Amino acid sequence: MASYLAHKDEIDAAISRVLERGSYILGQEVESFETEFAAYLGVAQAVGVANGTDALELALRACDVGVGDRVLTVSHTAVATVAAIEACGATPVFVDIEPDSFTIDIGCLAATIQKLSGQVKAIVPVHLYGHPARMSEIMELASRHGLRVIEDCAQAHGAEWGNRKVGAFGDAAAFSFYPTKNLGALGDGGAVVTADRELAQRVRSLREYGWEQRYISKTAGVNSRLDELQAAVLRVKLRHLDDDNRRRADIASSYSQAFAEHQAITIPKCSPRAKHVYHQYVIRTPARESLQKFLYESGIGTSVHYPLPVHQQPAYAGRILSPSSLHATEAVAQDILSLPIFAELQPQQLKSVINQVNAWHRSTGVTRGSS
Repeated sequence: MASYLAHKDEIDAAISRVLERGSYILGQEVESFETEFAAYLGVAQAVGVANGTDALELALRACDVGVGDRVLTVSHTAVATVAAIEACGATPVFVDIEPDSFTIDIGCLAATIQKLSGQVKAIVPVHLYGHPARMSEIMELASRHGLRVIEDCAQAHGAEWGNRKVGAFGDAAAFSFYPTKNLGALGDGGAVVTADRELAQRVRSLREYGWEQRYISKTAGVNSRLDELQAAVLRVKLRHLDDDNRRRADIASSYSQAFAEHQAITIPKCSPRAKHVYHQYVIRTPARESLQKFLYESGIGTSVHYPLPVHQQPAYAGRILSPSSLHATEAVAQDILSLPIFAELQPQQLKSVINQVNAWHRSTGVTRGSS
């Protein structure tokens, strides 16, 4: 709601334009958004689809990842990452994360590729919470071993690694435009982006029943189309994305300065090579339940992204391969907490969160080493 109200006049005008035109599926708004989003990222092609999970599945399928293939990814992620890998028939293989960035651990990735020599088809690095994975090292490993790379950018619109936007590194990348994302629609939406025009055309065919000409399916596709209304809204919000991301970074900086000396809190770290866009501001504390309860009673909502790694969830426990320890993955799940962060967060609201966290810190004897 806050994001809509911030750009209400522009969004209302965009919606009216679609309604007056009377074209609602894969029309002018979608084509324009695809062109504008690709240009923003610095890639040749963007293909709008129905949601971020579909985007990842279709990107994998367009890269010839399917039944019998193994795909390396992380367990500390939204379950959609794993659902998309399984939806294309492939088998997820979990790699541990770096506890500072919450993204895939390069040393563990290299070791896993070595252990499964010749058995891996692709890597799906997840740019979690808005912090990019180490894409230069990932691409070097992929090139050395002949692996496909499909980036999961669902939480990283506008994030950069080495002054290059995420989504512009791999064979393809998947974005989600779920309403809470940094670039969010007013409903579901997603996109596949790539520098490869042929791969993009495969995604365009797959998103609409495998058609290359209407009503003739050359391959087995699906129905996954970004609609005109959502594309029109996204065109508006894309124009404000960099400003919104700067506001998020300012909020994150205020939090980090306020909590830097707290003995009960570990603030998020950002690699010097990265531009973090802070989809979430995630702290770590051994007293998570205490802090969460204290803030709740003060009228401040928080979240845990994510309380249980995918490999420990009932639907997946015991059946997904992980050839090495997931120690960091399991450790962070015990003490992470997401504080409020969105571009429209007002200064007084930010001050209130900081004041209440400070009040909690003064009232507790918890330190980072406490259990």
